[in-house]
Amino acid sequence: MTGDAGLPPLKAGVELAPGYRVLEHLHRSRSYDVYGVWSAERCCRCIAKTPAPDMLEKRSARNRLLREGRLLGRLTHPHFVRLYEALKEPQPVLILETLTGETLAHLIHRRGRRLPLREIAYLGLHLCSAMHYLHRHGLLHLDLKPSNIISQPPLAKVIDLSIARPPGRGRSGVGTVPYMSPEQARGGHLTAAADVWGIGVVLYEAATGRRAFPGSTGSDTEHEARYEQLERRADPVREHRRVPPAFAAAVDRCLEPAPADRPAVGELFAQLDRLLKS
Repeated sequence: MTGDAGLPPLKAGVELAPGYRVLEHLHRSRSYDVYGVWSAERCCRCIAKTPAPDMLEKRSARNRLLREGRLLGRLTHPHFVRLYEALKEPQPVLILETLTGETLAHLIHRRGRRLPLREIAYLGLHLCSAMHYLHRHGLLHLDLKPSNIISQPPLAKVIDLSIARPPGRGRSGVGTVPYMSPEQARGGHLTAAADVWGIGVVLYEAATGRRAFPGSTGSDTEHEARYEQLERRADPVREHRRVPPAFAAAVDRCLEPAPADRPAVGELFAQLDRLLKS
């Protein structure tokens, strides 16, 4: 798999960094490669994230990865992927725990499976727990989406803190276009409400099997991106799946265009918890 970058990924057997041998190439994003590697020190398989070959000389890609490593190194929470170590030489590499589950994107779309509502409610609790912890550490995730969530029963794990940052003025278009809150798409003031929106769009897609804003297209590197979330409100959840009114209301509130109209993370957690208990 070569992804968008021109140079091919490393082959199995190549030493990625001292003590880490490539087992397989797993994924390529716009800037980074993810490998399964064998750790000689730990005598086990780990995950390695490193700049794609074309990006190795780009300081911005290197700095973002090392910054992500510093952030992950501060976090100890069951719903965040665990960092083992961050290497700077001969190239930046993050060594992460191996997660044995599948991405939520795979469960929703590639397997074509409608997830049980009880599982979705638990997913929401896990995301609320993770975001509550992250916000207490003064950070926003800003890129919650099904491909950044690993389902590893009984836990959901959040990955990729590459654009996480403190609350404050954002930069227009930084994130994943279909999942950005309206204020994130505009480059407006960002608060915890942006991650509540992120939880909402994830739960919406998990429940209905479709994106809340399917007309949003483009990437954070394109100037021609279309932000459907700036043009209209999301369809109510119950237009696409018959779910309990209380669940639909909780998700629909997360997708209110105005940040002040969305529930706080703790409020959303309590709503989902009551639904599960009832």
